[in-house]
Amino acid sequence: MDFRSDTLTQPTQAMRQAMAQAPVGDDVFSEDPTVRALEDKGAELLGHEAALFCVSGSMANMLGLWLNVDYGTEVLCDQKAHIVRAEMGAHAALHGIQTKSWTTDDGVSTLEDIEPLVSLTGGFLVRTSTVEIENTMNFASGAIQPLENYTQIAKYCQDNDLRLHLDGARLANACVATQTSLADYGKQASTVSLCLSKGLGAPVGTLLASTKANIDQARVQRKRLGGGWRQAGILAAAGIYALDHHIKRLAEDHEGASLFADQVRVAAPWAVTESIPTNIVVIQTGSLDADQVILDVAQQGVKLTKLGPHIVRAVSYLGVSREQCIEGGKVTASVLGQANPR
Repeated sequence: MDFRSDTLTQPTQAMRQAMAQAPVGDDVFSEDPTVRALEDKGAELLGHEAALFCVSGSMANMLGLWLNVDYGTEVLCDQKAHIVRAEMGAHAALHGIQTKSWTTDDGVSTLEDIEPLVSLTGGFLVRTSTVEIENTMNFASGAIQPLENYTQIAKYCQDNDLRLHLDGARLANACVATQTSLADYGKQASTVSLCLSKGLGAPVGTLLASTKANIDQARVQRKRLGGGWRQAGILAAAGIYALDHHIKRLAEDHEGASLFADQVRVAAPWAVTESIPTNIVVIQTGSLDADQVILDVAQQGVKLTKLGPHIVRAVSYLGVSREQCIEGGKVTASVLGQANPR
């Protein structure tokens, strides 16, 4: 029972069939019809003029920030954001982008968190050109950015000539949980990414959506970074299938994560938050070392991910059943029953 990440999702048989039958061409020459169809569909769903099919969420974020962050300026983000925590320093190393971050306890960002950090004048301070929001927040128990908060941030950015990049790695999860559309969030951002793997189940790929002019620039930079691909329609077909068939089913993953957490609470009510908003369960290990917890549950057939010295994570997705979520939670509870809160 592997709960390490929803990136482990395997394509379904129906998705594999769609991939096998996809018409293809050379995407570097913009001649792959399935890639074009995916990009058109993604742009419409996200409320933008155009979209670009990228190899990964990290690449889509790299391109989005490259488009938004003027040379010598900065991007603001949550300190738990994927762009600063899990993208290998790429934005600084490859594009010279400086970041400045705010702190939240629960991963939910508000304008009050962001506004004090903004520098609009330059001079002795680095000028802020871009704000980045991640939805859902991976390292904060899959926290959802409420549409009301997000809209306030987007309006502030628009009023102050700031750009907004939305890292939508799990945006579909947020939308299913809140009964909103992808465009409700996407259309308010200068650029928005949408991961097609993870819970949506495609084997690889993320869309970046924006204006046509921005996407034309991003296409060139993608090639410059080695991200041009040839008969990519085989992969794009999986993305189309995911958007057509796998968005609504994300509710099953959210239920699975809640069931997992319910079992943990039986033995260690202090270990997980009161509610699990989407498909990620962040678990405090208390007096037990996280590495030891991972080893102990692994001996009983459960795989978890370490997030910190006393924090582990479980993620539900298409590859684990409702029954496995319950059993995985029970196994984790049996180990944490030996722990005391820290």
